[in-house]
Amino acid sequence: MEGEPERSVPGAQDGGKLDFLKILGPGLITGAADDDPSGIATYSQAGAQFGFAITWTMLFSYPLMAAIQEISARIGRTTGRGLAGNLRRHYPAWLLPGIVGLLFVANAINIGADLGAMGEAVRLLVGGQTAWYVLAFAAVSTLLQVFMQYARYVSVLKWLTISLFAYFATVIFTKLPLGEFARGFFIPTFSGDVAFWTTVVAILGTTISPYLFFWQASQEVEDTRAEPSRAPLVHAPEQASTAIRRIRLDTYIGMGFSSLVALAIMVTTAATLHAAGTTDIQTSSQAAEALRPVAGQFAFVIFALGIIGTGLLAIPVLAGSAAYALGEALRWPTGLARKPKDAKAFYATIAIATLLGTGINFSPLDPIKALYWSAVINGVVSVPVMGMMMLMTARRDIMAGNTVKGPLRWIGWLGTAVMAAAVIAMAATSLG
Repeated sequence: MEGEPERSVPGAQDGGKLDFLKILGPGLITGAADDDPSGIATYSQAGAQFGFAITWTMLFSYPLMAAIQEISARIGRTTGRGLAGNLRRHYPAWLLPGIVGLLFVANAINIGADLGAMGEAVRLLVGGQTAWYVLAFAAVSTLLQVFMQYARYVSVLKWLTISLFAYFATVIFTKLPLGEFARGFFIPTFSGDVAFWTTVVAILGTTISPYLFFWQASQEVEDTRAEPSRAPLVHAPEQASTAIRRIRLDTYIGMGFSSLVALAIMVTTAATLHAAGTTDIQTSSQAAEALRPVAGQFAFVIFALGIIGTGLLAIPVLAGSAAYALGEALRWPTGLARKPKDAKAFYATIAIATLLGTGINFSPLDPIKALYWSAVINGVVSVPVMGMMMLMTARRDIMAGNTVKGPLRWIGWLGTAVMAAAVIAMAATSLG
């Protein structure tokens, strides 16, 4: 019967009721991973350079990112395949290799930037050599993904989301001019300055990133396989009502948490660094270090610890999404729930992506420029992927009776159009 609950599903109770705490899963982890050290650098720079005047972007981006992430999750839960698997089955063969290749390159660069930021954060806190910390974080992240049992590993990722509360703590210990913040948050202001629009594009590119689409869709597939009572919705339409309700709550809470953390980072740097005249922040560790003289030792320590925690959460998502995409494109056995001997190529991809990211920190490449090009690649990839996702969710031969309609569909297309405009704006400012 339509509306029957997903039996034995975390979050589903008898009678179709959802346990609020247990529903948090792929959406929460995906949202938290969005606030990785590279994202922290973007939000820190935005707040430091433009103060509260740019905080409205978080209010604007939240519904867009929530909608597109819900759509990606519903594709995975409905079809029983990740995004790459669906693209391979339903779209021209020449299209997928380019998307997956660019995604892999962008993710490897992002991993490198995040590892470097984490290593630098530890150095700021306890001293020592950044290089050794980078190697340690890379090794720990890879080993946990390969050898830890899937259910336990997901639990670890959920616990790591607590690290993001560090940024709420920094706001508490910051003198916040509420009137100025309210004006910047609720009343959008615009500027003809190229730097302003470049920052807006960077914020959109950070909050709406293709690796998050691939990860959340694949995690829905993983969770479906892990529960014997669950099946893809195309084969079990009676589970659709509760499954979609769970996905919506999980995603909206996860993306809301992500947006609030981003806002907290902007507010902290706006109230401290911007107010003190420090307007040029290029990395998250620079933001942490700059906070020390203007906000105190406590804010500095909490900010730096947050960088480490978010990096530990984001690196598995970056490496894992690349492995899911490549594995599904090439028809490999994929999934963190599989034993390493049963998915050798999948786990090798995780290790290679992490290794390449680690290598960036020991190469002559400028990590800031590399991260810029990663943002460019993500923007280029996100637009066609979002467009094809929207087309997929309208097709009954793919989604059966679970096609996406109504407001969610219109917001999804709006998000796609906004990202396309952002990419065009980024290209125009680069050429200018």
